[in-house]
Amino acid sequence: MAAGVNIYIALFRGINVGGKNVLPMKELVGILAGMGYEDVSSYIQSGNVVFRSKTKCSNKTASEIGAKIQVSHGFVPKVLLLQVSELEAAIENNPFDNSKGKILHFFFLDSVPEEPDLDSLKAIKFKTEKYELINKVFYLYAPDGIGRSKLVAKVEKAMGVPVTARNWNTVEKIISMVKK
Repeated sequence: MAAGVNIYIALFRGINVGGKNVLPMKELVGILAGMGYEDVSSYIQSGNVVFRSKTKCSNKTASEIGAKIQVSHGFVPKVLLLQVSELEAAIENNPFDNSKGKILHFFFLDSVPEEPDLDSLKAIKFKTEKYELINKVFYLYAPDGIGRSKLVAKVEKAMGVPVTARNWNTVEKIISMVKK
């Protein structure tokens, strides 16, 4: 990788879900490339993108990406930008078994929550579920699946900040894209 080039991970929330906010990944890659980002690649339709930038990206960058999508597709998705070091830290700090990738979920938070309401989650969790909040990641180990979990729908409210979730399989694929 050339000196002065930064790698970022963009996680999009709420696109291509149930036929709403449709944004094909080829078009998303084109939008980011059109904004001057390099080596843009995506993984699955839920909006996982890795790209290189000669400039430092920030929350302002995420807002600019959302604004471009609004112009081209008529909606503004929530975009969470991660630096490679943040994704690596999330993986390193994972407190749970990752051998079954679909039962471990990383909820990436927009910021560190000031007053997370973990008690409200404790009251509704299944006996088999485990969770932990570490910095800007809420980890959920749900061996019975997240489709039945009552926690999933309540995480964002309990954290008090925007979140977007990915299972371990997706996190693993994204980090492999970064390492290429």
